[in-house]
Amino acid sequence: MLSMASSSSLSRSWLYHVFLSFRGEDVRKGFLSHVLKELKSKGIIPFVDNEIKRGESVGPVFVGAIRQSMVAVVLLSRNYASSSWCLDELVEIMKCRKDDQQTVMTIFYEVDPSHVRKQTGDFGKAFDETCVGKTEEVKETWRKALEEVAGIAGYDFSNCGNEADLINKVASDVLAVLGFTPSNDFDNFVGIGSQITEIKSKLSLQSEEVKVIGIVGPAGIGKTTIQHVSGEYQRKL
Repeated sequence: MLSMASSSSLSRSWLYHVFLSFRGEDVRKGFLSHVLKELKSKGIIPFVDNEIKRGESVGPVFVGAIRQSMVAVVLLSRNYASSSWCLDELVEIMKCRKDDQQTVMTIFYEVDPSHVRKQTGDFGKAFDETCVGKTEEVKETWRKALEEVAGIAGYDFSNCGNEADLINKVASDVLAVLGFTPSNDFDNFVGIGSQITEIKSKLSLQSEEVKVIGIVGPAGIGKTTIQHVSGEYQRKL
């Protein structure tokens, strides 16, 4: 299902847990929103590009985000190859997989993996249109990246019986790569779920950096409970 990271990559300091590469028009308002919600609910920090203006080529912000993410999730959809931006992202991701042992996970969303690998079908048509006016070197780089990513055993949306189960499986596998399992000891506490999720996201990065989190507010809002839960969660990492 995924390409595992090496022990050397686990010891690195990462800014994000997950970088998601996707074609917005295919998935942003539906499937992707559910994926992001599930990741965040488990304390997983994704790089989200909603506030960044995309240009003609992958800029330094995106290159940096890819390189500083422990896991890359490539959400391959019908129109993924219609974007030179997505293809450039993919090239950088596959480079990081090779050079930095970054874990790469693939989701084939309403697209045949063989169409991605061979650039055929509707996926291939979109790819051919994107290649118009590009140099042979660029086109070959894109083809190689698509062949490589399609060769990674991934999650095939068409074969899943339940979308929610698929998304939960992806998030759980990301947790496994990150090397921690969230505690369920405090699931019955009422009214502090969102606060605990936010604190988990700040504590769970695998880094030696010292972090200090202050919890402030009037009496009776659950500061002591949140502090206790957060401390228990951190000890389990």
